[in-house]
Amino acid sequence: GLSVIISCIDPKLPLSFCIKLWLFLFSLSLLLVAQMASAIYFHIGEKEKKCFIEDIPAEMMLTGKYKTMVFNKDSNSFKVSPPELGMHIDIMDSQSKVVLSKTYGSEGMFYFTSHIAGDHEICMHSNSSQWFGGRRMRVYFDLQMGEHAADEAVTAEKGQLAELEQRITQLLEQIKIVEKNQNYQRVREEVFRKTSSGINSNVLWWSIAQCLVLLCSGMFQMKHLKGFFIKKKLV
Repeated sequence: GLSVIISCIDPKLPLSFCIKLWLFLFSLSLLLVAQMASAIYFHIGEKEKKCFIEDIPAEMMLTGKYKTMVFNKDSNSFKVSPPELGMHIDIMDSQSKVVLSKTYGSEGMFYFTSHIAGDHEICMHSNSSQWFGGRRMRVYFDLQMGEHAADEAVTAEKGQLAELEQRITQLLEQIKIVEKNQNYQRVREEVFRKTSSGINSNVLWWSIAQCLVLLCSGMFQMKHLKGFFIKKKLV
């Protein structure tokens, strides 16, 4: 509330300025969080595997949260999964190296850090022991970038930071994430530009080679026809 704003900002500043600053930081943080988060849900069978491809910059920490529910035929709706029905998470980087492989409960959270940039494959499947069939499952999945996603709940519980200070900390973290993504996109654009330049160069040389072949073929045909006409005494 207002007491939080006043306690976190110099008392000499006008209250209206403090309120506008707080609203600006809050709105900007919500915008950045919305850009960094990717919350979805999907349906799978107990023996099925679901995989996602996520393009991640290097040295980026990601936090995944999930919650599973199973379909109940009696109520014709999804119910909370039993504790023994867990989820196994497999994560591989762009070089097919295992980043994470671990079994969690029916609801949980996992963390991992990307050591190299590129596409990372995130796969999830249940630890069900059924051989055939199985129940239909609904999985809520949320993947967030940045360290604040991992310790946000802990910080809120301990009350180590005031509300505005926590918002500013999260905002700075999100700015770092945006900066990393921008740098990664610049690298990808540079690679794409070099690849395009190489392809254009190859196309140019191929066109020149085709012209030379056509020119040589035309000269050969003209010489052959000239010899034919001379032999037949047509010229």
